[in-house]
Amino acid sequence: MNESLATELPLIQDADLDGKIVLVRFDHNVVKGGEIRDPYRIDRTIGTLFHLVERGGRPIMMTHVGRPRDKKAGTITCRPEESVEPITRYLEQKLHTKLYIPRFPVDPKQGIAGIDTSINLAIKDLRERKIGGIYLPNMRWFQGEEGEGELRERFALQLAGLADIYVNDAFGSWQPHASTYNVTKHLPSYAGYLLQQEITHLNSVMNPGRPFLAVVAGAKYDTKIKPLYAIYEKVDRLMLGGVMYNTYLCAKYRVSMKGVADEDRVLAQELVEKDRILKKIVEFPYIVESDTMDGRIEGRFRTISIKDFEPGKSFGYVLDIDPRSFEEKTVSDTIGTAKTIFVNAVMGYTPHFSAGSQALDNTIDQNRDAMKMYGGGDTLQEFKNLLPGLYLSVMDDASYYFFTGGGTVLTAIEHGSPYSLKPVQALIESRDH
Repeated sequence: MNESLATELPLIQDADLDGKIVLVRFDHNVVKGGEIRDPYRIDRTIGTLFHLVERGGRPIMMTHVGRPRDKKAGTITCRPEESVEPITRYLEQKLHTKLYIPRFPVDPKQGIAGIDTSINLAIKDLRERKIGGIYLPNMRWFQGEEGEGELRERFALQLAGLADIYVNDAFGSWQPHASTYNVTKHLPSYAGYLLQQEITHLNSVMNPGRPFLAVVAGAKYDTKIKPLYAIYEKVDRLMLGGVMYNTYLCAKYRVSMKGVADEDRVLAQELVEKDRILKKIVEFPYIVESDTMDGRIEGRFRTISIKDFEPGKSFGYVLDIDPRSFEEKTVSDTIGTAKTIFVNAVMGYTPHFSAGSQALDNTIDQNRDAMKMYGGGDTLQEFKNLLPGLYLSVMDDASYYFFTGGGTVLTAIEHGSPYSLKPVQALIESRDH
């Protein structure tokens, strides 16, 4: 165990769990269209669940699924495809136990008002081991989860009233909501095993072995500026992909591409100027231009070289990095000599353009000495889809680590510390209550 963790965070292994009802917040946000696309985030929390039950705790579990709340209209829609039912079915099969989902009255526009006394019988059954656990409905169906002021505080008190102890194992849920933040004010609160592991590896990103290479991509430029600049300050080398790379190229070479907004190109100019001096960005020389975003249509896409860029030139949609880029000496040497590699990137426009991501992951794997850390659900999903054999072979490889939340990693980097994440701060502060 990382020493700083032991001094900073209250840990589940130090909690008295025997005979206690334990409210556990997970990030099991893996359901899309009513189906589990990838159970990785659930599987990573099994250790915490096993530990909790093995030491006599009785779990009440919770997660959010999707975005049921319309921020503009202020309404909450409880759609069946954003239910926790697929999660409970998966856990029941995995753990050979029976889980119970309580039902509460639903307002068509306001979601669930709160937790009522109808849950008490299920809690009695939980204590008496008639059921293996309770899984609360989607946290974001409750008005108080993302509500403000008294509404949120009342919901946090209702949650706390269900249990004796609170455990946060939801690394991907970094926003301070009732079930990740406010509830810690009312119960003895601890970090689960996954949260501990993620923070330990985040420290490796914050204090990396050098040279440190980051590979970052994104579908938008404006929303990623702050974490991108924070990463830029930390790394020795930076590689960009997706719209982020396209925007950078447009700003540097004064060209235009379909899908890159003029205002983003202006924003990227600052990074271009910064890199003229520090020269940290390693460019991919060959990119794939397409006439359309409707698919990989024969005769309508081609490889172009950034050496051919001239100010004022216009291009179509740039939808991938050509794998030949990874054979170019500067690119292959940068990846091959790095001691720490952090990847939060899908290089191409999926599912049609995936050769760039495949070449990236294969090239990174050839560096046997580096600590290789991948962040983000999309990044992990792409790795798994394109290279299933490699993915399975590295799951237990100590030189690889897969974070469960890419956005959380970027937020922590932006703020300079894993302990700056509000739910983590709340756990530390709960020690003083």
